Amino acid sequence: MYQIDFNKPEHIHFIGIGGISMSGLAVILMDEGFTVSGSDSHRSELTERLEQKGAAVFYGQSADNITDGIDAVVYTAAIHPDNPEFTAAKEKGLPMLTRAELLGQMMKNYRHAVAVAGTHGKTTTTSMVTEILMAADADPTVSVGGILNSIGGNIREGGSELFVAEACEYTNSFLSFYPDMEIILNIEEDHLDFFKDIEDIRHSFRKFAELVPAGGAVVINADIDRAGEITDGLACRVITFGRAENADYRAENIAYDEYGRASFDVVWTAAADGRGTDGAVGGCGTNGCVSGKDEGTAESGRGAAGRLRIALGVPGEHNVYNALAAIALCRALNIGEEAILKGLGRFTGTNRRFEKKGEVCGLMIIDDYAHHPREIEATLAAAKNYPHRKLWCVFQPHTYSRTKAFLDQFAQALSAADEVILADIYAARETDTLGVSSGDIAERIEALGTRAHYLGSFDEIEKFILENCVNGDLLITMGAGDIVKVGENLLGI
Repeated sequence: MYQIDFNKPEHIHFIGIGGISMSGLAVILMDEGFTVSGSDSHRSELTERLEQKGAAVFYGQSADNITDGIDAVVYTAAIHPDNPEFTAAKEKGLPMLTRAELLGQMMKNYRHAVAVAGTHGKTTTTSMVTEILMAADADPTVSVGGILNSIGGNIREGGSELFVAEACEYTNSFLSFYPDMEIILNIEEDHLDFFKDIEDIRHSFRKFAELVPAGGAVVINADIDRAGEITDGLACRVITFGRAENADYRAENIAYDEYGRASFDVVWTAAADGRGTDGAVGGCGTNGCVSGKDEGTAESGRGAAGRLRIALGVPGEHNVYNALAAIALCRALNIGEEAILKGLGRFTGTNRRFEKKGEVCGLMIIDDYAHHPREIEATLAAAKNYPHRKLWCVFQPHTYSRTKAFLDQFAQALSAADEVILADIYAARETDTLGVSSGDIAERIEALGTRAHYLGSFDEIEKFILENCVNGDLLITMGAGDIVKVGENLLGI
């Protein structure tokens, strides 16, 4: 594999530079003095930001974009060998790196590299970790899969101590990383256009956990089925969180405010206080380190070594457990209680994660990235605690393979809304060869007793919403495609 020398800047070309992760890596390279060019299918805020920083961005992919002077080419998992730029780069004999390989090489430049993995929750948990580390003045470099307003985008260029990044399992890309600390939030069926089944997915997560060296740490959800198979025999330290009674970090006394935002006691065991990786971050910035004092042991009855009351700025029970993971990771880095409280308290979410878009004629519009049945369940459960008269969900399935694999599960999850509107499937990297449509989901939702409307086009959906939603209703646009445009069109933004 081609190795980039970060002390000798060169010209790197990105095929698919407008992606959330690719654009972030391009920014890091430019900040290090590299010349960056790239291509994407359409203009976006991310590509425009790159152009403003000096990147040469081509719209539309063509062999002509592979110009003389390019030293190496980076491409995403969505790029196929018949892509004209990919083919041209190969013909020129240019070194080729996947996005994950580049990200892995970047990790080697930092004292500590943190990788956040799981079927769901990666962006939110990475953002929570980021907020805590910034509150501790730890100056992390961050690559997050969403727009985090506190860092002004999807990337933060920090010091050389800490690199924090999402780690996606699709095409086993996270196996190209070099972390010394990991979070594994959950392991469920997804990306079945690549993985054979859940056992194949579990095998990849085991290989991912094995990347962490002795002296590092894996923070893992104890509620994962057969979690021990992922962590048994690892050379590194294993820290657990979740609902399980034997978890190192648990949540007690969960309560919700009028907008569904949780507060809870995080309780940790004595085992959790054996924290700190070899050479772990010391000093923890200006806010000090966790005291490890003995609190709450008598009242919890679980031999707890510590207890801390947390108030979140984001709704939903699922975010309680995302926060537990972030707390466990940050305490392993010796980050103090003050920074944990401050960081989690000021985190109000990232774009497209239960994001309040606005209100039109008394209709509140929320947008969410949920595209897996479990994510839909969590989002709609959070919405139940949000003020509303009637809960509407506008869902755009993402990829034909995922839709086919989870037809019944999608219907079951979506039936928690009062009424569901289905848009056409967002194809993403696929073509329609499976004979499945959003109408199949609508039929199954109706069979479960919830009203469902398969309308297909955004124009039809927007017209239907204006004719049927009323003052006091809550509308959630949901999916990993471009369904966000429905709400934005209604709001005129």
